[in-house]
Amino acid sequence: MVDILHRIGIRATPEAVTHALSTADGVAGWWSATTTGDGGRGGRLSVPFDDPTHPYVIEVVDLDPGVSVRWRVVAGPPEWVGTHVEFRLSRPDDRTVVLFRHQGWAEPVEFMHHCSTKWATYLLSLREHLETGSGRPRPHDLKIDDWG
Repeated sequence: MVDILHRIGIRATPEAVTHALSTADGVAGWWSATTTGDGGRGGRLSVPFDDPTHPYVIEVVDLDPGVSVRWRVVAGPPEWVGTHVEFRLSRPDDRTVVLFRHQGWAEPVEFMHHCSTKWATYLLSLREHLETGSGRPRPHDLKIDDWG
């Protein structure tokens, strides 16, 4: 198994970061603007991208406010289904540090390289959303290649 890893510091409280990662309106502010659903523990978020009839579906499998959020992908690209996305939070100073992990990729296929870069842009969008009130969720996200 292979994982995507990133780290980012955000000038926001861990509680604000948790809200942005575990509510439909929070996720809509930085990842996909038309996100719907229940982001509470055991809930599911529907995260549409190019085809609104086939959204990514994320189940919130762990939610420890201010500490961590963990998702399981239940629908989406075949490479994603069954993988987990984890956000671990800490507050060493005036920033909340987010350690990001998209874990469980079967192998480092070309799509994984794309997703690693896209996750970095979405984490920057998360930071912008929390620090300025305006992120860059899909469809306003930074395009990096022919896949988006």
